Amino acid sequence: MDLWEIVRADAFRYHGATGIRGILVAYWKDPGFRFSYYLRKVGFYRERRKGLGIFGYLYNRVLLNHYRFRYGFDISPATVIGKGLYLGHFGGVVISPYAVLGANINIAQGVTIGATSRGERVGSPTLEDRVWVGANAILVGKITIGREALIAPGAYVNFDVPAYSVVLGNPGKTISHTGSAGYVNRVLEDKP
Repeated sequence: MDLWEIVRADAFRYHGATGIRGILVAYWKDPGFRFSYYLRKVGFYRERRKGLGIFGYLYNRVLLNHYRFRYGFDISPATVIGKGLYLGHFGGVVISPYAVLGANINIAQGVTIGATSRGERVGSPTLEDRVWVGANAILVGKITIGREALIAPGAYVNFDVPAYSVVLGNPGKTISHTGSAGYVNRVLEDKP
């Protein structure tokens, strides 16, 4: 998948448009999109740093760092993130560079997706497609959050979560299997 397809899918999550106008509106209005735009570009140029590509990398890296501090997103360009990332509100989002995020993920403010360096779950989380993570939720360790799961605000998750589950509380408990249906909207594949 190329950079343009990923940026279009990200912009679609914010305003339901994929053209240049939709991307410009998302860039202008949404701090989450603005940050992810430069995150994607740095990732793209990181692989093309030889020759003149180094200028594209450095330029976008400076802007990424600017928006990182301005909006409070601590997400590394090395993090594997599928298309359709939605950062709903800015502030306090920390994601390990070793985490893996699938397509069409919603991340709210205050979320930590982090690695552990000891215990039985050493490593970082993997989130499958269409996962919704609520405000101030914490996901740690080598865990898998199944497709279309919903992690409620304030939940602490250090265990595998089956697909279509809803996890609530600290410590987290699976309370239902209705998942994130209705919470993850404007997915590019659903466009008629």
